Amino acid sequence: MDLGPLQPCLPGRLLTATGELHLAPAPMLADLPRLQATLDQTPEPLVLIGRRQLRSNNSWMHNTPRLMRGPDRCTVQLNPADAQGLEHGQTILIRSRVGQITAPLEITDTVMPGVACLPHGFGHARGGTRLSTAAQHAGASLNDLTDPGRIDALTGNAAVNGTPITVHAAEQVGESAAD
Repeated sequence: MDLGPLQPCLPGRLLTATGELHLAPAPMLADLPRLQATLDQTPEPLVLIGRRQLRSNNSWMHNTPRLMRGPDRCTVQLNPADAQGLEHGQTILIRSRVGQITAPLEITDTVMPGVACLPHGFGHARGGTRLSTAAQHAGASLNDLTDPGRIDALTGNAAVNGTPITVHAAEQVGESAAD
C-alpha cells in the first residue's frame, strides 16, 4: 500500500495548545523537593551510575574479538577527590546494600565528585556463559549492585542509577567486613 510522500509534521506535533513546548512538566517540577530530600539522605558517600561505551554498547559485542582488543574497559571510574588512598589500576571492592563486586579503578576527572561509574553489560563469568571471548573479558556486573527495591516514585521505573555504594581497596576486604 502506497501512502504517498512523507509530509513534514514537526514541530507542530510537539507543540501544546498554547503553541509552546513544555520542557519542565508540572509533575516533574513538583517532584523536585522529594528528589532533593532523597539525595540529601543518601547514607553512602558515593552513588553508582552506569556508562555506555562505543565498542561495547551491548553485551553481545563483548564476544567479538576485534571489539574486545585493547585495555580493559570494565573499570570503575572515580573522581580524584573520591579516590583518596587508592591507586589508578588497583582492584577495588564496591559494595551496595544488596551486593558487592570488584573491578579495576580508573581515576579520572570525567566523573563528578561523589559519583562512581561502571560500564553496562559485563559480568560474563557466571556459569552457563557460552561466549568464549566475553568470558575472557568477564568484567563486573553493575546489576549485582542494583537494588531491586529502589523505585522512582514519580515514574514507577526501577532506579538503576544513583545506587548508594562504598569503595575500598580489595586487599582491605577482610578489615572492612569486620568493621
